[in-house]
Amino acid sequence: MKPSLLFQLFRPPFHRVTRLSSRFTHANSFALRSHTCGELRKSDVGRKVKLSGWVQFQRLNKFVLLRDAYGVTQLVVPDEKLDILNKIRNIPLESVISADGKVAARPPGQDNPKQLTGEVEVILDDIEVLSSSISNLPFTVQESPKVKESLRLEYRYLQLRHESLQRNIRLRSEIVMKMREFLVRVHGFVDIETPTLFRRTPGGAQEFVVPTRTSGKFYSLVQSPQQFKQLLMVGGFDRYFQIARCYRDEGTKANRQPEFTQVDIEMSFTTKENIQRLIEGLLNHVWPEDMGRIPIPFPEMTYKDAMKNYGVDKPDTRFDNLLQDVTELAKASEIFRLFGSSEIANFAAIAMVFKSSAALVSKSAEESLLESAKMTTDKTKLSFVLIRMQDGNKWKSSLTKKLTQETMNSIGDRLGASAGDVILLGLGPRESLVPSMGKMRLELANHLETLGVKLRSNTNNFLWVVDFPLFLPSEELDGGPLQSAHHPFTAPRPEDEHLLRSSPLDVRGLHYDLVLNGSEIGGGSIRIHQSDVQEFVLKEILQEDPINLLHLLKALRCGAPPHGGIALGLDRLMSIICETKSIRDVIAFPKSLDGKDPMSGAPTSISEKEKKMYHIGVVQNK
Repeated sequence: MKPSLLFQLFRPPFHRVTRLSSRFTHANSFALRSHTCGELRKSDVGRKVKLSGWVQFQRLNKFVLLRDAYGVTQLVVPDEKLDILNKIRNIPLESVISADGKVAARPPGQDNPKQLTGEVEVILDDIEVLSSSISNLPFTVQESPKVKESLRLEYRYLQLRHESLQRNIRLRSEIVMKMREFLVRVHGFVDIETPTLFRRTPGGAQEFVVPTRTSGKFYSLVQSPQQFKQLLMVGGFDRYFQIARCYRDEGTKANRQPEFTQVDIEMSFTTKENIQRLIEGLLNHVWPEDMGRIPIPFPEMTYKDAMKNYGVDKPDTRFDNLLQDVTELAKASEIFRLFGSSEIANFAAIAMVFKSSAALVSKSAEESLLESAKMTTDKTKLSFVLIRMQDGNKWKSSLTKKLTQETMNSIGDRLGASAGDVILLGLGPRESLVPSMGKMRLELANHLETLGVKLRSNTNNFLWVVDFPLFLPSEELDGGPLQSAHHPFTAPRPEDEHLLRSSPLDVRGLHYDLVLNGSEIGGGSIRIHQSDVQEFVLKEILQEDPINLLHLLKALRCGAPPHGGIALGLDRLMSIICETKSIRDVIAFPKSLDGKDPMSGAPTSISEKEKKMYHIGVVQNK
């Protein structure tokens, strides 16, 4: 479907996101500084200035490097200024000072091309210590990226002074501002805040529980504004968005936070294609120019194809090495019998090839990879083997003495493998094998890239993954109700709706995920807007008590427009844009990997008086 006329007429031009400005709009309005520490240039020579910032470095009690959020400026103490020399001598690093002086060109040969202010210095007339720092700081600001993360988080306010975090947080602010501009000014969205304290939401992630002063009554912190934004559609606000705080009590998980931020969007009278084009335009508007243009529209891949070729529903398409199905070959060979696969239901043999990699995968790396694969099997009957291809299509593998050359030739030919390549072969139940192979594909690629092999392209690969199953089998060992693949409010594809009662596992949902470089950065769907369908899904398929969503069902009975939306994970998006290893590097005050706050010590205990007030009894772990 083509973008809306409004979008075509008012689509904004590609806009550079300025990473960090060093100039004040109204410099003289700042009483303690006339300029920033990143602002002065040769054109300012002879000017009287006042700078304020942190003492980053000093040398010979004569040269001081002053830093603020915008850069650094060298200060020089004249030899005759003995009073200033005495002050400088006793000022600990990271103290805050105010400095008055005159801008001068640096002497010939003393320029510093690595600094924006490297051609000038400020000859001091006077300084004032505004706030003295302790002399035994846990680490210097400049060395903070190399410090253990637990210590960095404990003294987060020190690490925030580092230029990398300053850049990340400020860029995040500017991108959010541009998102608001795009949604409000260009597309007429309304920014609406929704409650954080709510009631338990059926399905989905575990929620944080908040006690109240009423015995036995609790709030839940919302895991997303999902129900509220649907209610807003019923209420006639047909274009809603919010930079929303969300909470999930998911325990220790890599690169996740118990509290996070998402760009939450909902529209009435819309389609999947409308929402996709909107998000593509939004990202195009905010994407930093120095990261290259975003080609739109983004490509689209079905969930079925993603799992078949990549083994994951968020494929990293920056490199090939796709999964290849060699089940029929395996069944026709001695491999099938060798692994006892005749006893395995839904048997599959999946392989992948990494070209010219045989010499790069050491025996220890192979053992580590296969051990990692075993850890993901969840006690199912999966088998994995790594094969190094040699001249003449011969294999170097534990299987060599157990297979005929004919079998090795047929598998090698099917995979297009040649001497020097690595083949990773897995066998077992398809539903367990495919995701395990997808994980190993990424692990082997990561290993090879640490050795200097260039696999991934330098492009930013966006991808829409669509046609997810609406429901998944229960994870309970003894069976149980089906689960929502996305959430209970996702609408079925119209052509599959008749299967809701007869074959719900075959129903595809109007659910779409946005993937960037193998990371899911957004997910959304067209919603169920008919109360009878919503109640049937809750009660009959998911076996949830509809009473928990009575407020939503009542609203849907009052004339609900067709609607849909999406949420972008702002933290994950910013982490990719800023090229950080963790989302914690784009959040001002993140929690640690285990969900704690090393700076304040949260979560902490509360007093007996507070426990009584909130009717809390604490069970001691044995």
